[in-house]
Amino acid sequence: MATVSKSNPAAARRSAARLAAVQALYSMEITGVSAEEALAEMRRRLADEPRGRMAEPDAGLASDLVRGATAETALIDEVVGNALSRDWTVDRVEAVVRAILRCGTCELKARGQTPARVVISEYVDVAHAFYAGPEPGLVNAVLDRIARVLRPEEFDRGGAAAP
Repeated sequence: MATVSKSNPAAARRSAARLAAVQALYSMEITGVSAEEALAEMRRRLADEPRGRMAEPDAGLASDLVRGATAETALIDEVVGNALSRDWTVDRVEAVVRAILRCGTCELKARGQTPARVVISEYVDVAHAFYAGPEPGLVNAVLDRIARVLRPEEFDRGGAAAP
């Protein structure tokens, strides 16, 4: 996940930013800290941790995702809730999955320059970083439903992405 790529280091930085944003949202939910406190902690942690093969996160993207998901949590949770099965609520979803779905929904809403299928794939990869079970499939299904509502034009013409 988000290893430094010789072919596209900017993409690796964006992938790392998505992972960092999910971790910050999870931290906020578990500890009750504010978005700014979670972002400050994320910056401290990233400055102190050895990077190894991991790309340095795009700090601007990570900040935008955390702030956006935090500013619109009620709206995002409504969108996510509508995409879940009828017997599931956002509160019933495990905290890391909830953070992934919130970040993914925020990015689908706010960053139209990134193709929906890329956003979905990226957050499925984030889910794989945390889970070996069915959770990545849940993330894929829910974000796909959300993307088809928020960006139907990308799924027109028999499922082919618009050019």
